Amino acid sequence: MLIVRPARLSDLDALERMARAAHPVLHSLPRDRGVLETRVALSEDSFRADVDFPGEEFYLFVLEETRTQALLGTSSIVASAGYSEPFYAFRNDALIHASRELKVSRKIHALTMSHELTGKSRLTGFYVDPEVRETTHDDAAHLLSRARMMYVAANRKRFSEDVFSLMLGVTDAAGVSPFWEAVGRKFFGRDFEQVELESGGRSRTFIAEVMPSYPLYVPLLPAEAQRVLGEPDEGALLAYDIHLEEGFEPDRFVDIFDAGPVLTVAVERSSSVVANEIRVVRSAQGNAETALPYLIAAGGAHEFRCALADLPSARTQGAPLSDDVKQALGVADNASIRCVPLHQASGELQ
Repeated sequence: MLIVRPARLSDLDALERMARAAHPVLHSLPRDRGVLETRVALSEDSFRADVDFPGEEFYLFVLEETRTQALLGTSSIVASAGYSEPFYAFRNDALIHASRELKVSRKIHALTMSHELTGKSRLTGFYVDPEVRETTHDDAAHLLSRARMMYVAANRKRFSEDVFSLMLGVTDAAGVSPFWEAVGRKFFGRDFEQVELESGGRSRTFIAEVMPSYPLYVPLLPAEAQRVLGEPDEGALLAYDIHLEEGFEPDRFVDIFDAGPVLTVAVERSSSVVANEIRVVRSAQGNAETALPYLIAAGGAHEFRCALADLPSARTQGAPLSDDVKQALGVADNASIRCVPLHQASGELQ
């Protein structure tokens, strides 16, 4: 079965393999082994620490197949984006240009560099190994992505009241971003992937030093760059839909490099909080109860585990789990676990 758990230094070889396979590159999963080892060590320290408010903590999760112990994906949380340096994004503003004499009033969209997302918690580093079987890929992606919000919901003091996530912007078959070619390259004079690696997750001072501080008027951009503004790449559509199911919504910000959408959610309104059920574990009896897929989390802040399992829709029936699931989660009968339906009925989170 598949389970999400905190990454360990013993996972370093598998993490390095995934870092080198990930395209586009993930700044949260650096390809340099030494830097990667430092990131994993920081994650281990973050999970172990007693935290009263979000700071420089970084939480790295892995998706593990418990039968083979193979690692099939990663995801992560930055407790406070731009903790040491501001986090930069473009804010999509609507500016009014009007002339009483000409009887003209036009609303013009403009992109203004902003660091308003600084200090908010960020979901990042999402990667699912292409070797995950097609029949289980969507469930694996849901589990890997949404386990992060299960952790946030269970450990509120460690994170901000609002969480955001950057979706990959549109790129062509060669990995070229039309928005980067129209904007970023003009100022940096480098390839997108090179600057992505150097940007530190959009929190490096050189961004403010090089990118324009004045608004970029959207109608003056090439048509192809305008077309992709705020649109997720085809390869990010599944992740986009998973975020929407968790309760995230598009915000007025877009990524400063590829113009991908920024999705935000107030933790209080996320599915992992609104639809949370605390259930008591019991042994599965193999009866024919009507069951639905649930995200199930256990282990607290330090030994977090999250898996998918079918549970009866009535919470009064508790959480009948097989021995394999109980072992993977590290729980026994009569233990309390957090449970959230994998899919919500339309409008349920309104």
